[in-house]
Amino acid sequence: MSMHKIAVVVHDGDPLSRAGVLEFLENRPDLVVLDEYREGSVAVVLVDVLDASTVSRLRGLVADLDKRVVLVVGELDEAQVGMVLDVGARTVVLRHQLTVERLVKAVEAAARGEGDPPPRLLAQVRGTQRKVRPPSEPTERELGVLRLVADGLDTREIAERLAYSERTVKGVLYDVMARKHWRNRAHAVAFAVREGYI
Repeated sequence: MSMHKIAVVVHDGDPLSRAGVLEFLENRPDLVVLDEYREGSVAVVLVDVLDASTVSRLRGLVADLDKRVVLVVGELDEAQVGMVLDVGARTVVLRHQLTVERLVKAVEAAARGEGDPPPRLLAQVRGTQRKVRPPSEPTERELGVLRLVADGLDTREIAERLAYSERTVKGVLYDVMARKHWRNRAHAVAFAVREGYI
């Protein structure tokens, strides 16, 4: 059985960080590192701080690559989390949480178009004032799935944890995201946290 390799292009980063990430990726048999994009490629963008020029480039990459972008960033404050969500980036890894496994999981999620919000990234906005839930508030089932998404679990892991099928998990997420007009999983988790749902 032939294995389909995910094509990855690495952007930016200081020379040491870039070399480390390239080594992570090049030693994986399921990934191939390229110098330029081809259809289905995933971009890994390495930045210390998210500034206006980075956000602009990120917006272009997200549009060009149909959201198949992994952002590896030093840290994010609440406003920067909002900027990342606004540009449609689905997958973020905080630099201090970067491991081979975490990076590969993020690249695989981006390649599938699922996104991979970082575990507890959005905890920094939990202190916002909780509001009264509107009539279209998420159900307990939806909240259970959103909590696991916020903890960094992928569709298969959520299905195993809740004893659902993967199709059911995707359906639950689709329903709540469509009803609340959330664009992706990271966006859903951010708003669920801000609104006090989780």
